[in-house]
Amino acid sequence: MDRRFTSPVANTSRDVLLLPIAPSRLLVASCDAAGGIGSKPRDRVRAAARLVGKMTARVALMELLATGADPLAIVGTFAVEPKPTANLMIEGVKDELRNARLTGLRMLCSSEKNVRVEQTGLGITALGIVSDSGLRIGRSRDGDEIVAVGEPFVGREVIRAEKNQKTASTLDVVKLRKNPSVRELIPVGSRGILCEARVIAEDSKLVFEPYGSSQLDLVKSAGPATVLLCSVSGGNSIKLKKALGRKPNRTIGKLRAK
Repeated sequence: MDRRFTSPVANTSRDVLLLPIAPSRLLVASCDAAGGIGSKPRDRVRAAARLVGKMTARVALMELLATGADPLAIVGTFAVEPKPTANLMIEGVKDELRNARLTGLRMLCSSEKNVRVEQTGLGITALGIVSDSGLRIGRSRDGDEIVAVGEPFVGREVIRAEKNQKTASTLDVVKLRKNPSVRELIPVGSRGILCEARVIAEDSKLVFEPYGSSQLDLVKSAGPATVLLCSVSGGNSIKLKKALGRKPNRTIGKLRAK
């Protein structure tokens, strides 16, 4: 790689790839996978194929957008037959893009056409571009508070929680990126809230101190990113909670210097 294309990339534990491609510009890649969740005979969790496509795309998009990147393309690898399952999953991906008001993204999809499949499997990759100055990693400060949007759900719990609007979504990331009091965002999946809160802290060379009164399970899996964490500048967490309206949200702790 041309040395002119090196970039001061944060040494992050986030589930993303940050690749310098031009002076002060990064290619960002994120992905998510799901297996054994769907409507096929050997699936362990029963769910509509369209919903599975939507939720899997949501994770990849949330991870990408949370870095500050502008999405360019989305790639779907569906280990199922084209009709009806893969096509329904693709419609689910498009549902999430529409709900998040993301337009103009290119899509590339592939599915299994040679072997009969009895269990659902898929992967979604999202690609985007961000400038060094727009990268939203390592921006948190001493005294910032961490707000959790949504609640941790996994497996069959996700279906009901999604209907009751208790989960975070791609649209939440899109909206919160525009809020001046929000320094950083990170979606929470299988590693749990505590782990991802510590990632935010470590990227900024800080320590996360949880509040004992948050009443959230900080170690439970949040499945397909049903929780979104926000690093909020000191004193603005109450204003942010009001802006989120009926969406479940709690201030779970704060960041302090080591």
